[in-house]
Parts: sequence; structure tokens; C-alpha cells
Amino acid sequence: MSARIPNGDRDFFAALADVVFGNPFSAERAALVVRLAPGAKLGDLTQDPEALARLVAPRLQPWLAREVSAQDRQLLEPALLYVGYHRHVAKIDALIERQARQSGAPLPVPFADEVIGDLVRSGFSEEAAGRYLALFFQLRRAFYFILRSLAGDCESMRKLRESLWNNVFTHDMRGYDAALWNRMEDFSTLLLGETGTGKGQAAAAIGRSEFIPYLPAERRFAANFTETFIAINLSQFPETLIESELFGHRKGAFSGAIDHHQGVFERCSAHGALFLDEIGEVSIPVQIKLLQVLQERTFTPVGGRERKRFPGRVVAATNRPLDRLRAEGRFRDDFFYRLCSDVIEMPTLRQRLAESSAELVQLVRLLVARITGAEVPALAGQVLEQLEASVPKDYLWPGNVRELEQAVRRILLTGRYVPETARAGTDEDQRLVDQLRAGELTASELLARYSAMLHRRLGTYADVAKRTGLDPRTTRKYVEGARNG
Repeated sequence: MSARIPNGDRDFFAALADVVFGNPFSAERAALVVRLAPGAKLGDLTQDPEALARLVAPRLQPWLAREVSAQDRQLLEPALLYVGYHRHVAKIDALIERQARQSGAPLPVPFADEVIGDLVRSGFSEEAAGRYLALFFQLRRAFYFILRSLAGDCESMRKLRESLWNNVFTHDMRGYDAALWNRMEDFSTLLLGETGTGKGQAAAAIGRSEFIPYLPAERRFAANFTETFIAINLSQFPETLIESELFGHRKGAFSGAIDHHQGVFERCSAHGALFLDEIGEVSIPVQIKLLQVLQERTFTPVGGRERKRFPGRVVAATNRPLDRLRAEGRFRDDFFYRLCSDVIEMPTLRQRLAESSAELVQLVRLLVARITGAEVPALAGQVLEQLEASVPKDYLWPGNVRELEQAVRRILLTGRYVPETARAGTDEDQRLVDQLRAGELTASELLARYSAMLHRRLGTYADVAKRTGLDPRTTRKYVEGARNG
């Protein structure tokens, strides 16, 4: 006769399933972990992520050797996976670190038999155990790249990491585990945000976190995640070459085509993603051809006849206002709707600093460590002191994190940094004040100059429109008029 799990344990294992299949960057999951680990605090769990795992194993132990119903077995499976995952997480992390430093063939997985053996002894089939090993590897890669590539503790960055995790695993990993783990290439992603907000890093985190099957006969994974992400900036290529870069060409396809050339669609791995940066810059004819690839999953190299299959995911990005481009007929609606399975907006640096002043400290420390190859608190402190001394407190970092990185580099080289926009804006602002006092401006000139000053400080026409009460088109007209005047 099957033993029945008591209600108290049933509630625990049901709640644990929400942890196992939840988003590690969500506030709801963090609160649930705290509730399941009595006496623990969220800060403690950040320092000791194994706290809950140590509580699960003893709670699970009495049921491992007992026969339970199929329904109760289903209830226990997330706990079995959770314990198995945490038992081997340090070894998986070490493999990720080693592989991240090495290109070429995937490294062997010496602990794979141990992981699979543990899962088989827990009642999973060999096939399922191999797939869960690959899922464990994917989970740790996603956590590694999403957390490390996009530093920052403010709320907008937490939400960004939560969105990226959902993009890789969906909002509920139960559905991903059941049916979608090998179908994610059907979900395209559109990243929106100003220049310098980190769209490339976000795309790379997605592309390096895709599911990679484990090959038992070869004792390795099917691909090296360091090579599963390919990026192309579409604004860098003239119209005559962009199709060749995307789809490749055959020898003799056009003047200068002296050999076969593989485009990015052909080079992209089935276990990765292709990043199409500056998608808002491409012409309508190229949009139509890209739309056909996304719909049919096939393409033909320039000058060729053979249709090739594209097996990867597409992540696209732009800093252009797509709503305006679509309204003006410069970006096709059908292409937009094919790209937008998920739309993720990148927070600006000024938004992040408005949410938390500690964001600047964390970013500077990270950038100094990235530049020098090690954490150097004294050097980071010097950079922060210089930024505080030379950058206006209301400076809005129009170049975002990319500008901040160059500011850090300039301070390391020269000992100082004065933003170009702040330097230019100071003189212009003073002229505006002098002319206003002298009564030399018409109402139209005053509004134009004031709008231009706000644009230098706020960075976008939309923000200026909110401050002045004008609509964005009128704002743009005034700002551009002031510049040309």
C-alpha cells in the first residue's frame, strides 16, 4: 500500500515547486524562499544560497525509500531535482568558468555520470536524467550571464534581469520543462533602449543561455556556449553588402565575390542566437527578406539556389523610435509583429541613478575591475572622487553606461573627466540667461532655446515634452530650430 504524504509536507513541497520553477530574480520567489526557510533573512540567503537546499534534503529523505502514489511522486519530483541540482552546482559553475575562457570544442564533463546516476537512483529515466543535466547547465549559465553582464541593484535592473530570465525559460518553467525547452527558436526578441544602455550585453546573455543537449557517448555538451552567440550591427554595412553579410553569397554572385561566403544566418548555432543590432536602420527590401527567414526558417545565399535552414533564435535591437518609423512607413508592421514575441526595454543610466545613488558606485567598481582585470577598491575610489568633483550633480549621462565606461577610462588615463555636453551646455545656458535678462529674445526664440537646454539635460524629446507641456513633434521642431539657428 502506498504511503501518503501528510498535509504539512504536501504544502511544503507544493510551495517548493514554485521556487524550483520560479524566476530567481523575481521578488515573489525571493519572498517564498524566505518563508520556506524559517529564521532566514533575504540578506542571509543572498550570502548563503544553499540555506533552503539544506532544509529540503532532510524533509525529502523519509519518502525516498517508500512507495508513494503517482500523484505524490509528481509532488516530490521538483524537490528531487532541487536537491540534485544543488548537490552539483559548484562543479557546474567550475565548468562554466573553464569553458568561458576557452574557445573551440566543448570541454568534457567529468561529473556527468555522477549527476545522471543520482537522478536515475531518484527514479528518473536515463533519458530524462541526461536532459536534466543539460537543464542544470543551462540554468547556471543563464544565472551567470544575466547576473554578471548586467550589474546593478536598483529596481529597474532587477526587473530587467527578471525579464531576461523569462525570455530564456518563460514566466513559468513548468511549461518550459514540459514542452518548450527545444522550441525556443520560435520566439524572437526585440530589445529597445537608448544608445549605451547595454542592449548588446542583454542579447549576449540570452544567446549564451540557450539549451545545449548533453551527448552521453561523447561525455560533453553538443556546443560550446562561448560560440553560440553571433552579433551583427546592421548600420555598419552599405545596402549593397548587407544581404551578403546576412545570408552569404556564392562565388561569382557579383563583382568581387571571388569565393563562397557564409552569412551570419548560416553560421548561427541551433543552440544559440543571432543578434541583429540597429534593426531600425535596415531598408524595406531587407526587412521583407528578414521577415521571410523568420516565417519560413529558411534562406538562400546571394547567387545560390539551395535553401538553407536557420535553426537559431533571433534577438533584434534598436535605439530608434519604432512607433514613429512604423507610422512613417519606414518599418513594416508585419516585420515588427514577427520580431516582438517579447519586447524588453533597457533602463537608462539616469533612470537607474534616480532610483538609487549606489548604482554609480557599483558600476564604477565593476568597470574598474573589468578594465584592470581585478578588483582595486582604491582605484575605484579615486575614479568616484573625480566624478563627484567634475560631473554636475544633475548630469543625465546621455551616453548611458557606455559613456560612464569611457569616463572611467579617461579618469584612469588623465585624472579628470568633464562631459562634452556639460562643457558645451554651460556656455550656451549662460548665453540664454544673459539674453533673457537683456530682453533680446522673442517668445518663439525663448521657447526654442529653453527646449534645447532641457534636451541637453534630459536627453530625449519625450522628457522635454513632459517638462514643457508641448507635444514631442513640436518639441523636436523647437530643439532642431535652436540648433540650426
